[in-house]
This record gives sequence, structure tokens and C-alpha cells, in this order.
Amino acid sequence: MKVKLILPALAEAESPFWRPIKYSLFPPLGLATLAAYLDPNDEAELCDQHVENVNLDDEPDLVIIQVYITNAYRAYKMADHYRTKGSYVILGGLHVSSMPEEAALHADTIFIGPGEDTFPVFLQDYKNGKALKRYVSRERSIEQIPPIRRDLIKRHLYLVPNSIVVTRGCPHHCDFCYKDAFFEGGKGFYTQRVEDALSEIDRLPGRHLYFLDDHLLGNARFAEAMFDGMRGMNRVFQGAATIDSILRGNLIEKAAEAGMRSVFVGFETLSGANLLQSNKKQNLGKDYERAIKRLHDNGIMINGSFVFGLDDDDESVFDRTVEWAVKNGITTSTFHILTPYPGTRLYKDMYEQGRILTNNWDLYDTRHVVYETKKLSAEALKAGYDKAYKDFYSWRNIWQAAKTHEDLKHQIKHLFYSGGWKKFEPVWNFLIKTKGLNQMLPALEAILSKVKSNQKDLTWKHSQA
Repeated sequence: MKVKLILPALAEAESPFWRPIKYSLFPPLGLATLAAYLDPNDEAELCDQHVENVNLDDEPDLVIIQVYITNAYRAYKMADHYRTKGSYVILGGLHVSSMPEEAALHADTIFIGPGEDTFPVFLQDYKNGKALKRYVSRERSIEQIPPIRRDLIKRHLYLVPNSIVVTRGCPHHCDFCYKDAFFEGGKGFYTQRVEDALSEIDRLPGRHLYFLDDHLLGNARFAEAMFDGMRGMNRVFQGAATIDSILRGNLIEKAAEAGMRSVFVGFETLSGANLLQSNKKQNLGKDYERAIKRLHDNGIMINGSFVFGLDDDDESVFDRTVEWAVKNGITTSTFHILTPYPGTRLYKDMYEQGRILTNNWDLYDTRHVVYETKKLSAEALKAGYDKAYKDFYSWRNIWQAAKTHEDLKHQIKHLFYSGGWKKFEPVWNFLIKTKGLNQMLPALEAILSKVKSNQKDLTWKHSQA
């Protein structure tokens, strides 16, 4: 059987502000995970349209398309194309779980929620000629899943090809997050077995790892055991965590000892009222600056996430947020315009209030205003968002943020990492076009090398705090 697995490019790929490097960082793993359930005799091809052209002239027996909100229209067009040619088309992913009736118009079968339990069932049904129109995930477990089909991933097209996922979901329930819609009807957070996670890490070549988990520290017992097992592996890795998990216990110290050198942190807002509105309880009452200092003391750089347009925001929020991020030495920042994704509580509430302005999914990219704002006009919100990016990544602010670090090596790392990420776009584009992006991985590993703190016993100090 010929099987084609496709991740269509997001609508942003056609924007003049498109940054190819942002979507060439690491290979997504959803489709490669499903491919592990195929028969060894099946002829499988995996295509990520962000890094390669997709040939639509072939005639596979089975086409599997992963759908996000801003690639939905492109995914539907591909699905319709292949169905016309006689291929059997299945759609799954975040947007399908949120808008199943819409997606079903373009597929022979749709998948709701994760596919580890339902995809093997579908394959058997399909071979028996009894495939259902819809499969809904109920049994949530990744404790005994086959190894990801990494042989299908074109590693040379990505800067950091060793992406890995050892958990599913997140234990928290923020109102604006897609997760709850995707994991509805079953467990919303669960982990691999520690020994399986360590075995997968051990199989990956090189030093660098990029954990794609929504919350790598979400299960403290699992994370601690994994980090203990990683000590001595000589790895450097990046991942995501919450303020609460960074401040609790000594887990972040164990992560640093295992090789964590950069972490994505959802600060989202500096307003307590906004945190309440968003149900972001894990941030409420937490000392952001203490968490930042703890990360920096452990030599961990920070990618801070911030959301603009929450109901408590006014026109001062942009300058205040940038000033705070620079003052606290945040290495990189990801800014977002609040976006009410379908399937979230935020979308439901805004829909009931009549605040949703459009259901053009191409605009749901966190760079457009798609809802009726309160204290800010839509024009001011968009302009402030654009200005925040420009100001934060000015050379002046990059240098100011770097100077907040006491250690000279950390200052240099900050300059190279932040400046390199935003200020050398032509270089990144050249490397992508010439297929030389992966050659920059040793330079990234060097930047992520360990910075030793001047403090003697951080674990003891923070356990006493």
C-alpha cells in the first residue's frame, strides 16, 4: 500500500513577513508517530510543506493530512484533490478535533483527539473494507508505542533534527489554549515510561535535543527520573515549562544538570486580572522575577511568551512588557495577539458575547485581531504588537538585556542567540535554500554550552527559598 503523510504549510507561509527559519527549526513528529503503525511492507512518504515542495501528481492509496487552524484551507484543498484522484483521505489534528463537522466534508475518515489508540484500529478496519467515518480517542497511553518512523524525516532540512516528545498534553487548563479541545473525552496529560524515553534519547545521534512537549516538567516524578537518567549523556536540550514548575522543588536544577540550556516560559501577561480572565492559575501569585533569576543562575536562557489584547490591557501594555522583558534579561520573546481558537473556552465565551469578528481561519495566526477588543482598538492592538517585536529585537535592547547577566559568557551567549535569531534573516534564508541549515547545529550547540554560576549550591539555596 502506498501511503502519503502530509503536513501542509501554514497560511503564514504566503505572508511577506514569513520567516522560513521559524518553520525549519525542527521536524514535527505527529505524522511520523502515526507512521510507526503502518505495515513494514507499506510504501510510506512523509512531506512537510514548510521545508519542501509537495508533489500532488502521484496517486497514493492512503493520504493522511495533519490539520492546524491556519493550514486548514490548504489541507482541505489537498484532501479534495486526492479524493478526486481516488485516494482514501483521512484528516486529523488540532483543527479537526475542534471543527469535526467542517473537516468531515473533505475526508473519508476523520480523527478526533490523539491517534495512538485509534489509528491502529483504523488500519485494520481499512484493510478489511470496514473503515468508519470517524474515530474518537478514548484510551490515552503512550507507554507502549512503537518507535517513531524517523527514517521518513528529512533530517538535513532542519536546524535541529532531534525533536522528541515524551509526554502528551498539559496538566493546566488555560482558557485560550487549544489543548483541552484536542484531549476532550480522556486524559489530558500523560507520559511515556521513563526507560522508553531514555532509550529514544539514547538512539538519537549528536548532542542536541528539542523537546516539543507542552510542559516538559508537568509530571515532576517522571521528569526527575528522566533527568537523572540523562546525566552523563552529554546532551544539551531545549523545552517548555511553567513558572510554577520552575519555582517548585529542585526540578529545574536537575533539568540543568541533565543539559537544559533554554526554556520556553508562558509569562503571557504581567496583569493579575488578565491571568484570572485566562484561568492561568499556575502563574497567579507567582514571583516571575524569582523564577527568571533561578533559570539564569542555572545557565538556562529564556524564550518568554506574551499575549496582548486581554481585556485588562491598555495602550501602555506593549512598552511595559518590552521594558520588563529587557530589564529581566529575557533572551528571546514570542509575542501574540490574543486569538480565540475554536474549541477553546475563550472562543465559546466570545462567541456567546458576540465578540467574534470572523471565522476566516487564515487570520487565526496570533498576528491578526479576529475579535472585538475592549480597552484597546483593533488598530492600536495590531500596531502595538508590531512595535513590541521591533523594540524588543532592536540592537539596543538586545545589548541592554545581555548586560543584565553577571557572567560575561552568559552575556555573549545572549547576544549571539537573540541577535542571531532575529538579525540575520538573509543568512538563514541562504542556508535554507542551499540545504546547509543543519551545518549550523554545532554553532548552536556551542552557544548552548553550560554557563557555570558563581553560586556554590543553587539546589540548597532554592530549596530553602
